[in-house]
Amino acid sequence: MTNTQPLELLRQARDRFTQREIAEHVGKTPKTVRRWEKGEVPCPAMLEPALRDLLQKAPHSPASGSRFRFIDLFAGIGGIRMGFEAHGGECVFTSEWNEFSKKTYVENFGDRHPRHLFVGDIVPFPAEDVPDHDVLLAGFPCQPFSIAGVSKKNSLGRPHGFECTTQGTLFFDVARIIAAKRPKAFLLENVKNLLSHDRGNTFRVIMQILRDELGYDVHYRIIDGKHFTPQHRERIIIVGFREKTSFSWDDLQLPSEGPRLSSILHRTDGTEPVLPWDGDRFFDHRRQTVQPKYTLTPKLWAYLQAYAEKHRAAGNGFGFGLVTPDSVARTLSARYYKDGSEILVAQGNRKRPRRLTPRECARLMGFPDTFRIPVSDTQAYRQFGNSVVVPVIREVARIMVPHVEALIEQERAGVFQPPLAFA
Repeated sequence: MTNTQPLELLRQARDRFTQREIAEHVGKTPKTVRRWEKGEVPCPAMLEPALRDLLQKAPHSPASGSRFRFIDLFAGIGGIRMGFEAHGGECVFTSEWNEFSKKTYVENFGDRHPRHLFVGDIVPFPAEDVPDHDVLLAGFPCQPFSIAGVSKKNSLGRPHGFECTTQGTLFFDVARIIAAKRPKAFLLENVKNLLSHDRGNTFRVIMQILRDELGYDVHYRIIDGKHFTPQHRERIIIVGFREKTSFSWDDLQLPSEGPRLSSILHRTDGTEPVLPWDGDRFFDHRRQTVQPKYTLTPKLWAYLQAYAEKHRAAGNGFGFGLVTPDSVARTLSARYYKDGSEILVAQGNRKRPRRLTPRECARLMGFPDTFRIPVSDTQAYRQFGNSVVVPVIREVARIMVPHVEALIEQERAGVFQPPLAFA
């Protein structure tokens, strides 16, 4: 037996059990197990029989039969999660601070896995308390990055590093968790403008942190949701792997011709499905028509026409976006609840246009009709406008998962990479 054997067994046990479960089995406290894991004190050789006994009590993979485990940061309503669950992933940790989004998330995902932990604000949450995972997912908000003049030298006692450079941003919290937990891979999603923010300085700093300081093999690409849903929605996807892999964006399968709005609009020919969780909230099944409350009021329609005319006269491109079933819509925004101006569905010359219903917005983002909408229309519009196009994430997950599984096999073979220790 080598001196490293108990620690290696402990790592294998942590692939399946919580610190508390291990502590109860070996007769120690969770704090002691945590100190062994972090290397603060040596893992005693005498624990080897107990750890081997524990490992024999469960299959190598999680009880759910999942292929890999992931965490869902800045989770929103779970769009990124859905993309990775579709390829066999198990979510073991979620963070989302907005109570309305949390309500939708819990309604749809619940406590599907008994060990799943849901927390609110990730900022004060200790990185070491985040469960071990294979993939970190984060649709982190693009807050203004203050690059120049930002320093935490006094508080950290160091002249440089990612803590300093990204002070005040939520990307810092993604980076500190990656540094502490060393997942095999990550996926980050953000707006296209992240590339050009602050004349490109923001993105350069992010790449420096992910590649140079954290040591990940990083790839990024802007993908338009129009390949999968009838909406122009360009977002940057950043993926990284702990080890060098053969990952390539060329493996993406993006349909050259995407669907049109007719594929997501309520059908008035008698074929609109009756969803028990929706009832007639969005669509009147007896009359076979969209509920009248989604048609613009005369006052709002007059205002939007006047606003568009004023900007046309000034040579600007601002105005509403009128669409038909054959259209591909503009990007659905979180402000859609205000007036719906970016996507207004034409209803013929004799009738004012209407907003999309929240169910149509869900379909526009690639959510299935089984996805429940337990919040008000206003909150639902905000949530879908802030979400991801689920099929885009599902396709990226498809080409990521084989590389993640290869890294999992390497780890099971005894190739471990411990967490980084930042001075």
